[in-house]
Amino acid sequence: MQTYEAITKRRSIREFQDKEIPRDDLIKLVDAGRLAATARNEQPWEFVVVSEKDKKTEIARITGNNGAFIAGAGAAIAVFCKDSKYYIEDGSAATENILLMATDLGIGSCWVAGDKKPYCEEIRSLFKAPAEYKLISLIALGYAAQGQPKRILKRQLKEVLHWQSFQG
Repeated sequence: MQTYEAITKRRSIREFQDKEIPRDDLIKLVDAGRLAATARNEQPWEFVVVSEKDKKTEIARITGNNGAFIAGAGAAIAVFCKDSKYYIEDGSAATENILLMATDLGIGSCWVAGDKKPYCEEIRSLFKAPAEYKLISLIALGYAAQGQPKRILKRQLKEVLHWQSFQG
């Protein structure tokens, strides 16, 4: 799959088949995150892969409505970044790389917000992450239960593209 195709096919998937994700694919996903752009090459990220049912269920309980579907995912990846000037940007770039790689591998995914959510500290504690690390995202992963969902309407390119300035 080419990059643009992965970008156009990526969807948030919240219902998954009861099917294990191969370990090699989970490694590829983390590797894609690791290779993301990063400010000043700080690479502040750490990734925790979760495939155990009990742990996924606990994440779902802690995150409530935001991530309840993680319990039914084949796996999840928690993206943490060391607190630094650009940790949100760096961790978000890593997260997006993982989402696109998942699409390329035929794996559904959904980004569950971190950082400013009230459950972040409890998730950090659950994973025994050091205090200086911030939760950027939880990524639910699995094979879509209903196949590829319909395309979501996005704003047209002509509505968002500006040349030289907003008024140009």
